[in-house]
Amino acid sequence: MGTQAAPATSEIAAVGVIGAGQMGSGIAQLAAAAGCGVFLVDSDPAALSRAVASISSSLGRLVSKGQLSQAACDDSVKRIKCVSDVQELRGVDLVIEAIVESEDIKKKLFVELDRITKPSAILASNTSSISITRLASATGRPSQVIGMHFFNPPPIMKLVEIIRGADTSEEVFSQVKSFSERIGKTVICSQDYPGFIVNRILMPMINEAFWALYTGVATKEDIDTGMKLGTNHPMGPLQLADFIGLDVCLSVLRVLHNGLGDNKYSPCPLLVQYVDAGRLGKKRGLGVYSYGRSSSSVKPKSSL
Repeated sequence: MGTQAAPATSEIAAVGVIGAGQMGSGIAQLAAAAGCGVFLVDSDPAALSRAVASISSSLGRLVSKGQLSQAACDDSVKRIKCVSDVQELRGVDLVIEAIVESEDIKKKLFVELDRITKPSAILASNTSSISITRLASATGRPSQVIGMHFFNPPPIMKLVEIIRGADTSEEVFSQVKSFSERIGKTVICSQDYPGFIVNRILMPMINEAFWALYTGVATKEDIDTGMKLGTNHPMGPLQLADFIGLDVCLSVLRVLHNGLGDNKYSPCPLLVQYVDAGRLGKKRGLGVYSYGRSSSSVKPKSSL
């Protein structure tokens, strides 16, 4: 394991982002646009190609709206280096992982990052619910491990939820907060409890919406319209679940249920059934709603 050392107080200049999906590519874009050198890591070359195309397209839209100069756009893209090996992260100041939401897989990655990165490097997770303290325990630098929960899509959503593990130092928190503000985000801080702030409140609402659909309280359209117009939400909870990913919602609910031990977090059987059927939401073209794919045979059916 890496040697524990106090992080440098200088501004974060080089950032590693692991995972070239929608979250990782969005985080890489933000860091590059803020002037950082970025290593975007993914073992899948196709994912890296899609990420570069997505980043270029996103920055191009800012240019077309007059919010970014063409030169700044070009410079941002040039600052991103796509690599397939985490060994390339030896010299970065901050690593943000945005890989699959699995504690075991993330822990294995943190063990490797602890070994590879320089002693002063900060290791951050974009997890939406997994304990930062437990991830930090896999390293020899728990004071330099922190949660940075971005929201999808990262270039648009204004919030970053920073989660302090049991041993996260004040210096590391200050550095990460400063970096988050530098990339244009509003910061909220959560202690390390299951679901943190946003998902602790949001996921039970999404789960209850699934229960309302499952038990025949109303149609999906009326559930979403009710919450949009009745509570002034920009989209209803079922549509939001589709955008988040039903598999992600299910994973977070299970973390809440296991971590807090309250049956109110027990996932609705309909949500479980949709995920089992591969209806994961917008990213798969089919979830609660259809996004260009024909409907599956999975239908709301109560066992009550």
